[in-house]
Amino acid sequence: KGAGVPQWGRVVTAALIICLFVYTGTGVCGFLTFGSAVNADVLLSYPSTDVPVAIARGFVTLCVLSSYPILHYCGRAVIEGLWVRRAGRGGARGRRWLQTLCWFFLSLILAVFIPDIGKVIAVIGGLAACFILVFPGLCLIEAKLTETPDQRPFRWWVAVVAGVMMVVLGAFIFSQSTVNAIYQDLQT
Repeated sequence: KGAGVPQWGRVVTAALIICLFVYTGTGVCGFLTFGSAVNADVLLSYPSTDVPVAIARGFVTLCVLSSYPILHYCGRAVIEGLWVRRAGRGGARGRRWLQTLCWFFLSLILAVFIPDIGKVIAVIGGLAACFILVFPGLCLIEAKLTETPDQRPFRWWVAVVAGVMMVVLGAFIFSQSTVNAIYQDLQT
């Protein structure tokens, strides 16, 4: 109900503004508290006996635990789509159990054998720019280009230019952060 490009634009804009303030606020508070000695994970800079920090860590844990099923669903949907194209729909229940167990044990093996996940996150962290800027920008451009070409008012051009700017900025952030992370890994 009421779904469309204007509503989608408002949702994306609100999400970006919320992320901007949360991340900026967290970074500023960490820097004001610890200066240049702040840890990349701000919560690790605070003492573990501090009650608000323990609560924050609990919320981070809850966030990770609640995001795992969502990520698993997305991954399983892709695998399921590929499987159904090749082998058909038979044995869905057993196939889902197998996919879930494989996903879980693969995650467990990676967690056990990768000692410093921070390096992995640093390398793939630039993908966040793709999810936050590039993909919504491409969707905005596509949505505008599929509109009827009869009328292309100024607002149409503003939306297309905004989409292009999102894609360019996201690609720049992705490239810069990925190259920087690889460079830092090669230095150590």
